[in-house]
Amino acid sequence: MSTLPFAIHPAVPADHDRIEDLLDRAFGLDRRSKTSYRFREGEMPVAGLSFKALAQDGDIVGAISFWHLRIGDDGVPALLLGPLAVSPDLQGKGIGLVLMQHGIAAATDMGHGLILLVGDQPYYARAGFSKVPDGLLEFPGPVDPERLLYREPVPGALSKCSGLVLSPRRFSGPRDTT
Repeated sequence: MSTLPFAIHPAVPADHDRIEDLLDRAFGLDRRSKTSYRFREGEMPVAGLSFKALAQDGDIVGAISFWHLRIGDDGVPALLLGPLAVSPDLQGKGIGLVLMQHGIAAATDMGHGLILLVGDQPYYARAGFSKVPDGLLEFPGPVDPERLLYREPVPGALSKCSGLVLSPRRFSGPRDTT
């Protein structure tokens, strides 16, 4: 892995168009049809958990965000990591891993106990993600169970969860107000 000088900064609303362009280049224009994107429709990322990687020339070369989720009848809170994007010409340089580590540390500092994502297990395992046990969680749209991954900033957090995973606006059960 080669080294690229870049710095991690909070993403701000003024970055929106540049990050959307990065996402289009990294994932293609059909990215919005995926189940993980459907969770984010009409939602805002968790405050303080969106970051960008800036190259020395000021270009945004990577971005990551986290989103609120509710799991099961009790609405156990969790986060959805994603999208995590790195400029296609700079992939393999460690930018994505640094963004994940930074975002996970920030989420942990904020007290979040469980992070889910849909992605490639060998890649995300480098940041401590494991496959969700088969049949434990259900998504309202198509998700390959081999790509459903989790990380527990609070050990044992996944053991408190089972059932349907929803975005907060689609969850109709009890809500905490914290």
